[in-house]
Amino acid sequence: MELKQGNMSVADYSVKFEELCVFSPHYNTMEVEHDKCVKFENELRPDIKHLIGFSQIRDFATLV
Repeated sequence: MELKQGNMSVADYSVKFEELCVFSPHYNTMEVEHDKCVKFENELRPDIKHLIGFSQIRDFATLV
C-alpha cells in the first residue's frame, strides 16, 4: 500500500487507510494490529509524527 497523508487531515487519511486495508489481506487480522499501526504512523506528515513521538500505540482505534 502506497498511501501517504500528504495534505489530507489525519481523519481523512485514516478513513482512506482503512478503505485500502480491505484490499490488503496482511492488514485484515488481529495478529497484525502492530504492523497496521506502524504503517499508518510511518506515512503521517513529519510534523504530526513528531507529536505522536515514541508513544508506540499499537491499537489502531486508539492511534487514530
